[in-house]
Amino acid sequence: MYAIVEIAGQQFKVEKDSKIFVHRLSQEEGSSVEFDKVLLIDNDGAVKIGAPVLDGAKVSAKVLTHCKGDKVLVFHKKRRKGYRKLNGHRQYLTQIQIENILG
Repeated sequence: MYAIVEIAGQQFKVEKDSKIFVHRLSQEEGSSVEFDKVLLIDNDGAVKIGAPVLDGAKVSAKVLTHCKGDKVLVFHKKRRKGYRKLNGHRQYLTQIQIENILG
């Protein structure tokens, strides 16, 4: 069984007991969180598709840790002009574990 759920503006394919990284959530570590924007649920071939979301469907998860992602280097260059600029960025992330899919 899996579901497509929208978390913090992004869509994720989640299964029970899977761990995923999402954009930073405001909940504390160890707390539970529920997501109700479920777009699709597949239960062993029985597919339910929302228009745009499924009514009454929820995905519950547990917040494991807050962390920072890998460094992403952004390099700008204009050829023959001597212009070079290098910036780095690390995204704030939250790791969650999916506990249950209701729907």
